[in-house]
Amino acid sequence: MTKLLVVATGNPGKLREMQAYLENSGWELTLKPEELEIEETGDTFTANACLKASQVAQATGQWAIADDSGLQVDALDGAPGVYSARYGETDSERIARVLRELGDAENRQAQFVCVVAIASPDGAIVLQAEGVCAGEILHAPRGNGGFGYDPIFYVPEKQLTFAEMTRELKRSISHRGKAFTALLPQLDTVLSSESG
Repeated sequence: MTKLLVVATGNPGKLREMQAYLENSGWELTLKPEELEIEETGDTFTANACLKASQVAQATGQWAIADDSGLQVDALDGAPGVYSARYGETDSERIARVLRELGDAENRQAQFVCVVAIASPDGAIVLQAEGVCAGEILHAPRGNGGFGYDPIFYVPEKQLTFAEMTRELKRSISHRGKAFTALLPQLDTVLSSESG
């Protein structure tokens, strides 16, 4: 039995990425209505993910899923954090700003954080999960894959930036991958209780 899950995004790329995590889960994803704009007013990833899932669920009367994620750089007191997407107009501007603010700082520790939330049609948050991927910020971008901050986010164990990894490798270790891995077993429970 397939259940519909409205994704709180207008980004088809994010929809494809989420659908890949939810393959064989019994959930089919669809984008939120274009005219539905949700302002991210939360000051944490969890607050924003819950806000988006809840509002989309209430507006559509369907189950909804949302994620909020971003980059936290230790030497920048956790910035850009929840403002990761708004740290510049384009990916290259955002990367340039982080590198400029970091300068020659020796501490280049950083982490990507992702929180995924699922809301029932009445807007109640029924599930949430968090994933974290630790790494460090390089002095210059490397690699052509991925998006956002991927070219400067280096994972020492793999000796690669996110932008240099295959899609499969990135998916298996990324913050979003970890959040979905934590979420999937719980999703099955929701699906079975719904159809029960």
